[in-house]
Amino acid sequence: MALVASATVSLAGDIALPSYVKDSGKLPIATTIYAPFSYIDENGKQVGLSIELAQAAAKELGVELIIDQVPFTSLIPSLSADRIKIAWLDATVTEERLKQADFVSWLQDGTIASTLPANKDKYAKRTALCGSTIAVQSGTSADFSADQLNKECKSAGLKEIKKDIYPSQQDTVQAVITGRADAYLDDATSAGYYSTISKGKLVLAGEVFAKQPVGHIIKKGDAETAKMLAAAIQKLIDDGTYKTILDKYGMSSNAIAKPVIYTDVSQLKN
Repeated sequence: MALVASATVSLAGDIALPSYVKDSGKLPIATTIYAPFSYIDENGKQVGLSIELAQAAAKELGVELIIDQVPFTSLIPSLSADRIKIAWLDATVTEERLKQADFVSWLQDGTIASTLPANKDKYAKRTALCGSTIAVQSGTSADFSADQLNKECKSAGLKEIKKDIYPSQQDTVQAVITGRADAYLDDATSAGYYSTISKGKLVLAGEVFAKQPVGHIIKKGDAETAKMLAAAIQKLIDDGTYKTILDKYGMSSNAIAKPVIYTDVSQLKN
């Protein structure tokens, strides 16, 4: 059943809550598996950076956190259809996505390549990826970054990359480890995590590029939810909880000082 927000009331201090949160006493979020932001640990429990942030936000709002799993490519359509209210994850804010939904930023990130140790020097420059087979997860910022990189390849008179699209992040990692792809593109934050846990099988190569804000996704025009999320995140930044969580995952360099509500592509050009 679709949830429809109406009037807001002040419940959690000075943070106004949409009626679907206030009336139910619950903060319903949808997320997807994307380590280290959200993943299933050895005990079958969903954990990760964004999960800890969601738990802290729910506590700040004085409500119960409800988590639903939704495939990444279904998140924006589900928001548009009112099947979910908040896509709580590390989604890169792009012009194409802003045409379909709004965002509340909580991190900054970019794209980087990961490859086998033997190829690290070979891919020191991102244009060295031209002519190679590159794995990406469908619909992610890395997918879009690969297209932009291909334009650079063409402009430089270099061979185009061969983009292999996979349904999950784990599939792109395995494509490189098993030799089906020369490298994979991913968010720098997540790529660094996989490089660490791969125990030497993967290394980061080249520089971070296509730097953009990262945020939670909400339905286009849902100003009430946007303001609630921005206020909750700001509270966590101000009281140090945000920094503590980012430090735990080695992402303090990706921190922001203030969340931004993105509703228009012009904001990305400022």
